[in-house]
Amino acid sequence: MAFLADALSRVKPSATIAVSQKARELKAKGRDVIGLGAGEPDFDTPDNIKQAAIDAINRGETKYTPVSGIPELREAIVKKFKRENNLDYTAAQTIVGTGGKQILFNAFMATLNAGDEVIITAPYWVSYPEMVALCNGTPVFIEATQENNFKVTAADLEKAITPKTKWFLFNSPSNPSGAAYSNDELKALTDVLLKHSHVWVLTDDMYEHLTYGDFKFVSPAEVEPKLYDRTLTMNGVSKAYAMTGWRIGYAAGPLELIKAMDMIQGQQTSGACSVAQWAAVEALNGPQDFIPANKKIFEGRRDLVVSMLNQAKGITCPSPEGAFYVYPSCAGLIGKTAPSGKVIETDEDFVTELLETEGVAVVHGSAFGLGPNFRISYATSEDLLEEACKRIQRFCANVR
Repeated sequence: MAFLADALSRVKPSATIAVSQKARELKAKGRDVIGLGAGEPDFDTPDNIKQAAIDAINRGETKYTPVSGIPELREAIVKKFKRENNLDYTAAQTIVGTGGKQILFNAFMATLNAGDEVIITAPYWVSYPEMVALCNGTPVFIEATQENNFKVTAADLEKAITPKTKWFLFNSPSNPSGAAYSNDELKALTDVLLKHSHVWVLTDDMYEHLTYGDFKFVSPAEVEPKLYDRTLTMNGVSKAYAMTGWRIGYAAGPLELIKAMDMIQGQQTSGACSVAQWAAVEALNGPQDFIPANKKIFEGRRDLVVSMLNQAKGITCPSPEGAFYVYPSCAGLIGKTAPSGKVIETDEDFVTELLETEGVAVVHGSAFGLGPNFRISYATSEDLLEEACKRIQRFCANVR
């Protein structure tokens, strides 16, 4: 009898975590490494949010909380969805988890049976298919090509739906591509979903506040209110509020589903960190003026990286609508020889050689389900991004 669970054979380790760890190990050995693998803002958590946490500690808010979150945070979530997404929920329809990951995991655990299918667009966040597999579901992938700006069409979605489809997992702006769907693009998808009443929508809106130029973010249940009763809208404070380490995600949806997720969480972690929840109350209810200021900085970084990567031999890099990632293609370098003498046969070869030769850590696109590409997080300083892009240009120029 094997000691480890069979479920472990269905999943892979997180590639993004692995790249960050490799960069840390090389730095510890004295290597000059620029890590562009981590998906977290380099900004500090705003002072008013930190102060709210300190105040909570001083008030003694350090005990267990209700499984689904403190009432004050659930009310703040209700107000947020109404204020920013024109979605009406009650506090009972909300749930708070230890990061967005737990929200997604609990939703799948509460709903998936063996053979149930979850449609996922590729490129995808590395954890999506692994969560589905751990919960006995079957990931079904729709390829969103670079030629279509990493977005799927209504025809793509229609073709992927079967009688076994339980969820369509939707992420806009996207990790890893930064692609974001306009109102019209999303309406085309929701029109398809209206025809298939057995398919639910799980929308990951974590990068909602990070869109650039005149782009306007919209969420599926906002675009098509008829999907309200079968949509779980997930968000969190990690990205827009620079609170990755606070580990607070949240969602709102049909009461029956929220109750099921609450039951699972009650036997799993119980409530999220009490102090972090009070910080999240301030994040959602407090001043929001730093968000557009941070967006402007991110937009400048995006433009810098896209411009410099498109000047690198063999690289093509679209300019995404949102998030803080670019997803360039290295197709022009496949089959060629790196400075080390190794032939670059895959995008994983490319990122490995780039790290070893120039000390730039990025994530290979095949980990996200679509290559030959690689993901760069531009959530770091312009100086580091400029130096990293110079190194990428130099590496590509020396490929033969």
